[in-house]
Amino acid sequence: MMKKLLIASLLVATASPALANKTATSEARIEDQYKTVIVQTPYTVEVCRDVRVSVDNKRMDTEGAIIGGIIGGVIGNQIGKGSGKDAATGVGAVAGAIIGGTKNDKEYRWENRCTKETRYKEETKTVYSHSIVTFWHEGQRIELKFHK
Repeated sequence: MMKKLLIASLLVATASPALANKTATSEARIEDQYKTVIVQTPYTVEVCRDVRVSVDNKRMDTEGAIIGGIIGGVIGNQIGKGSGKDAATGVGAVAGAIIGGTKNDKEYRWENRCTKETRYKEETKTVYSHSIVTFWHEGQRIELKFHK
């Protein structure tokens, strides 16, 4: 409907001078223009991978605790002065035993981890872009672009 109204308006506008001047003629041509577009449609997939994961394996090492306690006691004894020497020796021995007794072995295992990923399906479509009306007026070619 809009197309016919536009054509009629153009013909009346261009035909008015033609009616006054019998030698002028007017023609109008409308061409629809199309373009190619890519339409993306999202979809979700679950992707799983095997990954290497570290596992903390803390164990008590009795031998390390004894050696750490002795070394910590000696260091604490060297630091302490006077009546605080016994307290410093005790604190050093306990701290050395805790540090020496903790055995932290790193172990690794394989785990299957899954994540959701968004992917896109692409489809090519040809769609309407615009129209062009072409006509001659007073010896000039005129083109007008419009959307339906």
